[in-house]
Amino acid sequence: MAKQEYTAHQRGIINRYYDNLDAIMLQKVSELVSELYLAEGQAKKDRLWQRVEAAMAKLHIPPAIAEHIMAKRDIQILAKNLQDWLHPKNRRK
Repeated sequence: MAKQEYTAHQRGIINRYYDNLDAIMLQKVSELVSELYLAEGQAKKDRLWQRVEAAMAKLHIPPAIAEHIMAKRDIQILAKNLQDWLHPKNRRK
């Protein structure tokens, strides 16, 4: 397979995506909290929790916190932690 060559414009888009990955993932977790509140059926909730787990991994959430959230699967615990992660003082650069 040939090596993929990107134009300067494409590289810029890719770089901005990775520069803003934390904000993108925080937004995704926020949307998942809303979806979990509205979800009906255990299968749907299980799929949403898997997406939450993947997003927390991309955010580099400490494993102890992520494991606690996943063990409890409590939307309120996730929402409280999300508020902490969204607080500007707690954001990584």
